[in-house]
Order: sequence, then structure tokens, then C-alpha cells
Amino acid sequence: MLRNLIGYIDSVKARDPAPRSRAEILLYPGVWSLAFHRVAHRLYRARLFFLARLVNHIARFLTGNDIHPGARIGKRFFIDHGFTVIGETAEIGDDVTLYQNVTLGGTDPANGIAGKRHPTLHDGVIVGSGAQVLGPVQVGARARVGANAVVTKNVPEGATMVGIPARQMLVDVTAYQRDFVPYGTPCSDCFDPEKQKLEMLQCEVEQLQKRLAELMVERQTPRLPDADTLFEDRDRA
Repeated sequence: MLRNLIGYIDSVKARDPAPRSRAEILLYPGVWSLAFHRVAHRLYRARLFFLARLVNHIARFLTGNDIHPGARIGKRFFIDHGFTVIGETAEIGDDVTLYQNVTLGGTDPANGIAGKRHPTLHDGVIVGSGAQVLGPVQVGARARVGANAVVTKNVPEGATMVGIPARQMLVDVTAYQRDFVPYGTPCSDCFDPEKQKLEMLQCEVEQLQKRLAELMVERQTPRLPDADTLFEDRDRA
């Protein structure tokens, strides 16, 4: 158990350059949130719902993070800072990182029957601060959700999502070769969402201009009569 704890602390230190020692990480609210959730989830699976909720309530009071006891969370999960909300049917894989004010929220079932209402985050997902992932969507492995994005549809594996509603962002392949990018998106001017949107619009304009030129060439090129037209003209003669 001690080895697992040290491994978890080292995984947090690899994602956060702020702590100077392992002991400092033990004071992180995100680490305490996960510890409380492990207890609450066991109580929840044992159908001790009141006790599970009690542990959840204490954890929320002490850490600022609200993780429903029913949520399923994998290994080396890390909430950097706090004030995160994770719903009952949320599923989180291994090595997932959430920043502050993230919501893994649910949708109200249209048929009134409880079921899968919250997102599934696969291994290695990073969700930036203030982002909302809503409904029973799938966020593919190693995907990144940028700060303040609102995700309401499935996210492909390895994609970077930005905006409201979230749209996939064009990111150079070298960015994907990095093991971890803080806050879900590269922090340089070349990855500014507004600049990316402008580049996409410019690409669309270029395609339209190319198509227009092709149509102009087709219009100016004289057409040769086909064989049927020649035979009809000969018969009339």
C-alpha cells in the first residue's frame, strides 16, 4: 500500500511543478478528495448510501470538491486545486487530470428513468479549468479539453477541444508527443483559439476561390457536341 501511495504522489509531482517534496503533496485538497472518495465509494457499493453521502459531505466541506460516491475513478486521478463537481454515473480512467472548477455534469433523462447521465473520461484525459463536460459523452484517451470549454458531444481520442460548444482544434502533431501539457492546451500564441478559427475560415475561403476558378474555366471552355447531337443534326439534314 505504501508503494502505491508513493507511486501516486510521484504521478502528481510529474504533473505539477509546484511542490518541493512528497510530503507537501499530501496536503493537496485533490489528494484528500480522492482518499475520501475511495471510502465513500466502498460504502456506496455496499449500499450504505447514507454513510457514503456523509463521507462525501465531509470531503466537500474540507476540500471544496464534490465527488458523488457512485462515481467510478481509476488510478492516479488528480484534481489540481479544487471546486470540482463529479456526478454519480461519471467514469474516469487512469492518469486523468482535472483542474479547478471543472464539472462532469449529467443530463435529465428524457424518459424519466435513471441511467448513464454523466461523462466517461478515458485514460490520460486532461480537462482545463472551468470546463464543463455534460451528459453521457465519451472523451477519448489522451484527449484535452481546454479551459472554459463546454463539451456536449463525444470527443475523439487524442483530440483537443476548445470553445462553447467545444470544437476540435487543429494542433501540430509534435504537441501530442509530449507526455503532459498543463491545463489541457499548449500555452503559446500559435494555439490561440481565435487564431485557429481565423485560419480555418481562411482555408475555407481558399477552397471556395479555387472552386470558383474551376467553374469559370469550365464556363469559358467551348463544349464539343456529343455523338447523339451529331447524329440528330445529320438526320435533320
